[in-house]
Amino acid sequence: MSLYPLKFRPRFVEKIWGGRKLESVLGKSIPAGKMIGESWELYDFPPGIIDKSGDWVSAEIANGPLAGRSLHSVIKEFSGDLMGNVALSPAGQFPVLIKFLDAREDLSVQVHPDQAYADRHPEAFLKTEAWYVVQSDPGSRIYKGIMPGVTREKFRAAIAESKVEELIKAIPVKEGHCHFLPSGTVHALGAGILAAEVQTPSDTTFRVYDFDRIDATTGKPRGLHVEQALECIDFSGIEPKQTRSHVAGYFTTVTRLVSSEYFKVEKVRFTEGVEERVPYDQPVVWMMLEGTAELRADGAEAVTLKCGETVLLPAVMNNARIKTMSDCVWLEITFPTK
Repeated sequence: MSLYPLKFRPRFVEKIWGGRKLESVLGKSIPAGKMIGESWELYDFPPGIIDKSGDWVSAEIANGPLAGRSLHSVIKEFSGDLMGNVALSPAGQFPVLIKFLDAREDLSVQVHPDQAYADRHPEAFLKTEAWYVVQSDPGSRIYKGIMPGVTREKFRAAIAESKVEELIKAIPVKEGHCHFLPSGTVHALGAGILAAEVQTPSDTTFRVYDFDRIDATTGKPRGLHVEQALECIDFSGIEPKQTRSHVAGYFTTVTRLVSSEYFKVEKVRFTEGVEERVPYDQPVVWMMLEGTAELRADGAEAVTLKCGETVLLPAVMNNARIKTMSDCVWLEITFPTK
């Protein structure tokens, strides 16, 4: 069979810091009465992370002949047509995990491991990520990076004394801001932010501070991972350089937001009524932020993409094309080739 634009069933995750903006801002049908912190849009977790049935945790396709199949099963069956010349992760999975995050409260201050740490600890997986601010309340900020001159010993003492906030940078944010968070960066998403997150496919997270919150289930503070975090934190004080670029045409503009060795993120604007061929020969992910568009490929039903939805465009499709039904804005995620 020929591949076509693939949509997925979101996986909603309740969090102590979650809220209801996935519904109020993005129009998602989330469980009633639940504080939902994450909507996993496209995911394919590594070996060792399994669901309750014992299967690999992988996104379920929601449309067309492949509906009900997992992303991982389709990768195995249609590897070349789906992935083109883009490599899978070292664990054999799709190279990114895509989420929306709704932070009603501050997330914990945390850090993720780099490849060197993962090589020394088989249970850990590299995690590098980027946040795009979809919506934010007045005064919202993120934490990103440590203050100049902070040493491992000084940071350890701050953890013990619950003074971590004094040693990390608080950065005001608003809609449209994008932040790159390479592994080793101490960070936390702040209260009042709805963000799109693009990350390498890992759930390895080491908490160093949780604002002294008490877990409602256990009645105790959530656990920290001090030694693991201290081994992972980059204390060099060198911030990664991210240079934006902007290309404007008559019907569209493309703004480069993030370029890394794992993924590239661009913001694309299309005016209403444009119909064009989809010009890729590698997999591309679109996260729709504004508007509605229709995607078509010969031999397949049309796919409607609207605000809050995510689609994976396989590397090989028959005469794939897009038509915008209104002014549209989306995030476009692409990958390094082999």
